[in-house]
Amino acid sequence: MDKPKVFANPINKKIDNVQDLFRSDKDNRSINPVDINKKINEIFASPNHVYKSKVHITLKDKSIDTEIVGKTNINLLTLDGNLIKITDIVDIERL
Repeated sequence: MDKPKVFANPINKKIDNVQDLFRSDKDNRSINPVDINKKINEIFASPNHVYKSKVHITLKDKSIDTEIVGKTNINLLTLDGNLIKITDIVDIERL
């Protein structure tokens, strides 16, 4: 039993699909949103969190120290009654 013939198209040109240069914006570093949600969930699951937790939040344009009391799918709720969008958070840490 013979094997079927396969047509192999000849490559008559130079293949140049290698990237020579890579640039990144080092000032615009961000943490994966999954990591931010994981950090937020760890703060709320902590045995030290009873009603509120003091945190330092680094946003895209500023840093704030506040007390968070709750969380929705898209916002953090503060004791002052402010809403902080989770998508704007670059880093969060418990004080």
